[in-house]
Amino acid sequence: MSFTVHAEAAGEGFQIDVTSGGQSLTYSVPTATQQDFSLFFRELADDFGTRMPHVFEEAVERPDAHMRWQPLLTENISPRILVGYGDPAVFKGGEDYWLVATSNDAPDAFPILHSRDLLHWEPKGFVFPEGHLPQWCAAGRNVADFWAPEMHKVDGEYWIVFTARQPSNALAIGLARSKGPLGPWIDNGAPLISGKPINTTGFGYDATQPQMSGGVIDSHLFLDDNGDKYLFWKDDTNSIWPRPLAMLLRQHPELIDKLFATEPDRRTAAFAAAIVPWANVQRPMVRFFVMQPIIEAALANWAQVRTALVEFGLAPAILEAMTTPIRGQRIADDGRSLAGEDKIVLCNDLDWEGHLIEGPFVTRQQGRYWLFYAGNDFSTPSYGIGVAVADHPLGPYVKQGEPLLRSTREWLAPGHASVAAGLDGRPQLFFHAFHPGTGGYNAFRALLTVGLKFSPTRAEAVELPG
Repeated sequence: MSFTVHAEAAGEGFQIDVTSGGQSLTYSVPTATQQDFSLFFRELADDFGTRMPHVFEEAVERPDAHMRWQPLLTENISPRILVGYGDPAVFKGGEDYWLVATSNDAPDAFPILHSRDLLHWEPKGFVFPEGHLPQWCAAGRNVADFWAPEMHKVDGEYWIVFTARQPSNALAIGLARSKGPLGPWIDNGAPLISGKPINTTGFGYDATQPQMSGGVIDSHLFLDDNGDKYLFWKDDTNSIWPRPLAMLLRQHPELIDKLFATEPDRRTAAFAAAIVPWANVQRPMVRFFVMQPIIEAALANWAQVRTALVEFGLAPAILEAMTTPIRGQRIADDGRSLAGEDKIVLCNDLDWEGHLIEGPFVTRQQGRYWLFYAGNDFSTPSYGIGVAVADHPLGPYVKQGEPLLRSTREWLAPGHASVAAGLDGRPQLFFHAFHPGTGGYNAFRALLTVGLKFSPTRAEAVELPG
């Protein structure tokens, strides 16, 4: 099945005309949100047999958690915190716990919350309140993105590392500092690491856009006991490959049957190939929303997609972009530059991880270095938390083969964890998850926690008392 697609702006959203198999239908996407695009793709699935978005699939029987995850924040507690507590970083200073979290494109960037007992949290402000963003960051709803902040106390001052979108649309990592956890926070004046344009001439098709915006995200600052400081981050290549894959299938539709096993996924790929020229000229998050179905189709056929691309000698750059490295590097004592060379410390090479790993967090336990990370697509129930162990902060790391935490009946897509000592001094894992039936960009994410138990070779999640 092939598609003809015409899309154009309509008010705050879009009108999309779709023709296939002698049938022509017009769809309205009222707003440029992932939720409204998901509703559009549900209608498309009903009408044309494409893949049904996971949030509308018939109930999938997910296992009960083998232990209870303790919920900490399950609803918004401030009208200025618009999207909950995604990518939560919990920092303990004395008897105080400080939480900072992703804010996406909200006017106030990075909420700061305080607790003494981990159960009751009080909003204390924002790292960058509206009107006080770093000059190098893009600003505004549907323009800005502020992701994955992390607070630490470093040599008598407080540092926050964070991800922000630049006016070029590339994602970059910044660092801000303050005399106290409530600010005011002053950034370095420029990114520590900047995303760079990526040349698409090697993607295996005649590119209508010679370059795409690359990026770096999910910075983590690790302070070793000996005083060494390391910065970890993820190359955002997973945002690069879906449109080149769709463009490749647009020019070589015969590949669709070879890459995808089921008819709904083949139709989804054909639709992506038809709409991708329009997607190419949209803002970054809209491009992601439009390509989400082919991402899910590719993940459902992950081994077949990769094997077929290798077998036919096509698009080595697409295959490279399907590998998302986590890098680490020494950071200068003043936090204004990196020292030495960066090193790849981890890649997505396990089936459950799919096309990405992200959200690194390193903790030293039992005399070894444990790197917690998230894998697979954040907006689907396949997302989960993994862990690897090494004898040096920069590795080599050895992964545990299966996720430490994965979706259950009660909570979906646990991810992007941090580690801090609990009230009893024992380590706890803090992470976000979606309520069942929800998910995606700007959807609410709750804050949860479990205990951690370490042996010399293995980390386990354990239930907390109470």
